[in-house]
Amino acid sequence: MDLKAIQNALKEAELDGWLFYDFHNRDMIAARILNMDTKRFASRRWFYYIPSEGEPQKLVHRIEPWRCDHLPGEKHIYLPWQEQHRLLRDILKWAKKVAMQYSPMNSIPYVSIVDAGTYQLIKSFGVEIVSSADLVSKFESHLSMEDWQSHVEAGKILQMVKDEAFKEICRRIKSGNNPTEYQIYEFMVNLMRSNGLVFNDGPIVAVNEHAADPHFEPTPENTIQMKEGDLVLIDLWAKLNKPGSIYYDITWMGFIGESVPGNIENIFQIAKNGRDTALNLVRRRFSRGEPLYGWEVDDACRNVIREAGLADYFTHRTGHNIGEEVHGNGVNIDNLETKDERLIIPGTCFSVEPGIYMEHEKIGFRTEIDVFVTDEGNVEVSGAIQEKVIPILTLA
Repeated sequence: MDLKAIQNALKEAELDGWLFYDFHNRDMIAARILNMDTKRFASRRWFYYIPSEGEPQKLVHRIEPWRCDHLPGEKHIYLPWQEQHRLLRDILKWAKKVAMQYSPMNSIPYVSIVDAGTYQLIKSFGVEIVSSADLVSKFESHLSMEDWQSHVEAGKILQMVKDEAFKEICRRIKSGNNPTEYQIYEFMVNLMRSNGLVFNDGPIVAVNEHAADPHFEPTPENTIQMKEGDLVLIDLWAKLNKPGSIYYDITWMGFIGESVPGNIENIFQIAKNGRDTALNLVRRRFSRGEPLYGWEVDDACRNVIREAGLADYFTHRTGHNIGEEVHGNGVNIDNLETKDERLIIPGTCFSVEPGIYMEHEKIGFRTEIDVFVTDEGNVEVSGAIQEKVIPILTLA
């Protein structure tokens, strides 16, 4: 934890402090920012208050007095709930406005962690509570260049896995041993693991109508056998098997044939143009030193698809934050599911992944890249970017 940096950020935001609170290791944002030991049994509430000026304050239970010992600041110990309330009120006696892991109207659910009762308790002290969302972006989702390099290294492997998966589909189709979605899924999983990657779930291998389901998961029971003339969507994400590594997440499209039909390519190009419009907006704003919000990037991408008359088929946000989890807690590219009014800050990594899901046509499209903004404001995309649907039967 960088106490000085946090206090400077609080001053810039004109906040009196940042109040962290947890019970039973529910707040993993607090755990990461404060480097809490979540492996150790936790059964009592604790608070950690960082004022914009002065010494931090700890409030811990008598049964677990060690809970915040690794952090700087004065320690207060409570036992009965009345004592907890009294000490907490005293800790906050000079505070008028504090940040907590709270989001008005649950607009940013990633940081909407503090329960309503605790919110009411702090409000009862005469303290205004504001969302810590921008602070979380700065201190939990900011990536160093070392972090970014781990993302790049994972990307090199995943780009190879993607290429080999399309080649494997080609080899099997041409040999008359048509694979199922699940068999290609297993092929990819084995290749990812043998190259030192870790991931909690996925990848997605989806054909035709399954590609029209954004979160389709192939299983032995639901799998489709591939054949010539099928549209194939592959979405894969993973990170290096090292502490602190950052995820890489991409989606590519292929068609099982020696050429791609015009109607298929045309729809893909609409999604691609939305993707590129969003990326160009990010590059333009940062090159000019102008602020940019997550919802604005979503609008830029979505408008392209709307103008093509396909807005009803773009059923999810344009992108998500990427960190040590594939869906991180920083700014999302969203003005559909939520209006993400957080600034995109240097050190941020996020996906741009427009999709067009046409269930009535039994086809779906998605193209996905990962965007990283360096501390200097340079906008980087690591790895190949898909420009056209891959004609799979030309690969071998």
